[in-house]
Amino acid sequence: MKKSVLTRYRVMAFVTGVLLVLLTLGVIAKYLTDLDGAADFTRVVGIAHGWLYVLYLVFAFDLGSKAKWPVGKQVWVLLAGTIPTAAFFVERKVTRELEAGVVDGPAAVAKA
Repeated sequence: MKKSVLTRYRVMAFVTGVLLVLLTLGVIAKYLTDLDGAADFTRVVGIAHGWLYVLYLVFAFDLGSKAKWPVGKQVWVLLAGTIPTAAFFVERKVTRELEAGVVDGPAAVAKA
């Protein structure tokens, strides 16, 4: 598997995780405090998280299919973008697991 596949997944897992944490904080601020702008912040971050979560799903599915994961593991990785902070832990575990089988590009392919 190419390194770029893992890198795309890692970037989107980080972005999705950060946006979900911000969205969670925004929802807490919106409903538990009277902060001005919390509703607008929650709306903007929610839209951004929604669209970028779709990209996360695509990249995570691509990674899982190339890594030949079983369905249960694939579903867990796909759902990690919906649980605050889970994307960070799942991304780290997946990266440690797959780094040994990652090739760097054309030079590594030529060796094989």
